[in-house]
Amino acid sequence: MKINKKTILFLFVLIAVTTLVKVICAPDINFSGFSAGIAVALFAGFTEKDSRKIILLPLITLFISDVLIQLLYTADMFAFAGFYKGQWINYLLIIGLSFIGVLLRKGGLVGMLSATVIAPAIFFLISNYIVWATQSELMGYANNFGGLMECYRAGLPFYRNSVISTLIFLPSFIAFYHWLMQGKLSLQIAK
Repeated sequence: MKINKKTILFLFVLIAVTTLVKVICAPDINFSGFSAGIAVALFAGFTEKDSRKIILLPLITLFISDVLIQLLYTADMFAFAGFYKGQWINYLLIIGLSFIGVLLRKGGLVGMLSATVIAPAIFFLISNYIVWATQSELMGYANNFGGLMECYRAGLPFYRNSVISTLIFLPSFIAFYHWLMQGKLSLQIAK
């Protein structure tokens, strides 16, 4: 991905979509987990060959989106802050998920479809474990295996929404990227 006007426009679209989806979906518990973040990470892994760009694209997108959410929160226009304690863990998870795209891109469309389930599953398992391990008392989960399972059960709607959103956004981002860069819709991935 070369830096030019089209890639800057594409980055703007990624940031706008990521931010708008957070603004619309995150405050409603029924839509929590519906996010473009994992799709952005997988997009980077599926389409980019340079490992620095694979890491930077989702980080830049999510960071700027979080800055915009923080500004809305500061202006009392959004329910919660863009930046919060422990957020760096989510950033590390997103970086890791980018490399799932790298690992599965040789699988073509099957790899892409697999990634839409595997990446949200990994995010779900790790992030819910962290919530349980660090906030059991606050969240009302017992500090034992049963409490962990309760935490995972409570997170299942988030996981479902995460899979659905990744299934929608990943191919959309790839197709839009190729349309913007080459003038044709394509789900072509890096080789």
